[in-house]
Amino acid sequence: MHDTLAILIDHWKADPHSTYNTWFLWDERLKNFRSIRRGIGQVVREIEAGTFGNAYRGSALETVVGSVAEQRQLFKGADHAFLWKPKLRIPDIYENAANQKAFARLLHSCDCCDTAEAVIEAIQRIDALQIKGLGPAVANLLYFIHPTLVMPFNTAMVKGYNAVTGGNVKLGRWDHYLSMREGAIRLNQAHRAQLSNDLGAIAGLLFDIGSGRYAAPPREDDAAALLAWEADLQKVREESAAAQKAWAAASESDATHTQVQGWLRDLGHALGFKVWIAANDRSREYAGSRLADGCLTEFPAMAGAGLEAVRLIDVVWIDPGNAKVAAAFEVEHSTSIYSGIVRMLDLALGTEIGEGSALFLVAPDDRREDVRQQLQRPAFSRVSSLGIRYLPYGELKKNMEPMRRFGSGMKPLLEISQRL
Repeated sequence: MHDTLAILIDHWKADPHSTYNTWFLWDERLKNFRSIRRGIGQVVREIEAGTFGNAYRGSALETVVGSVAEQRQLFKGADHAFLWKPKLRIPDIYENAANQKAFARLLHSCDCCDTAEAVIEAIQRIDALQIKGLGPAVANLLYFIHPTLVMPFNTAMVKGYNAVTGGNVKLGRWDHYLSMREGAIRLNQAHRAQLSNDLGAIAGLLFDIGSGRYAAPPREDDAAALLAWEADLQKVREESAAAQKAWAAASESDATHTQVQGWLRDLGHALGFKVWIAANDRSREYAGSRLADGCLTEFPAMAGAGLEAVRLIDVVWIDPGNAKVAAAFEVEHSTSIYSGIVRMLDLALGTEIGEGSALFLVAPDDRREDVRQQLQRPAFSRVSSLGIRYLPYGELKKNMEPMRRFGSGMKPLLEISQRL
């Protein structure tokens, strides 16, 4: 099976529509790890403080699980397991205070540990309590804490794993999840050169098999099965070619994101600021060159624990007079606004910034309500004091050239943006 699985992995990595290319290599995946982990910490703090409440809607948990569910197709529906089912009274972590605290202990233990043994021990402790409706779907949260130790978990991954290994893993059981994790790690080790230490890669492969995009390689020396499997691979390649239009539409989002970053870069330079481009976007192509050309190569030294996340903010303007942040911009074309707000919080609350610094969420004109709703979440109760503003694409594009020619300082941007 190893040889045929190796062939499948090569085809999977070459397929532009596989989860490997659309999710695992997606820049936003890496940017969201810190924000999701921070959101998990907020859930723990609220439960420990007794302020979490007894409802999923409006809670910090809904915010962070919603951000996970937005991680493209691999986690679509990840929030279903946490939605309150009133007739079944599950998952029983909203009305049962003891179960709620046990859930917080699981998240906190995994956040504080750094070994597989400690993670498994924490899982076994929660499993022993047999909390109704609280099963291995929680692994989708734990993955964003320890991507090299915890594997994501959903129906398609289970189907893919069973198809590849001949296993009989069942949904909803922690012991089955742990056995699947062990088997997946063995598969990952056997194909480490093609995959990754990050278990998201093997999870994505199993997801694509389980969702029917690829057939699992035959487990026996069966020539007919091998031919059929190879025919399935060819069919996937043909489907990929036919879907280029859809792929172009998906990549248009990334292209637009880069274009807006380029506008802000050029405007910042025209207004006399030094400009920082997000560390993971610096090599993107823009206007025939790199997006980071002419920009700072090192982020200015400043105190604070949130600096690593700040380096991932899409565009930052630096005052050349005092080397402090004058403005910061998170461009939210189609991805989670939640993550951008978290990075703004890291900047404003976790580092030294210039007095009067302006923080902007830059988004399409039709996302105003999305921005407003996120800013009003209880998890962001401190946001109102930071003065984060919504800057619509349309206003930026319409006013960019006049601002470049006649503007100075931050006043023009403040006039075309909105406090929500």
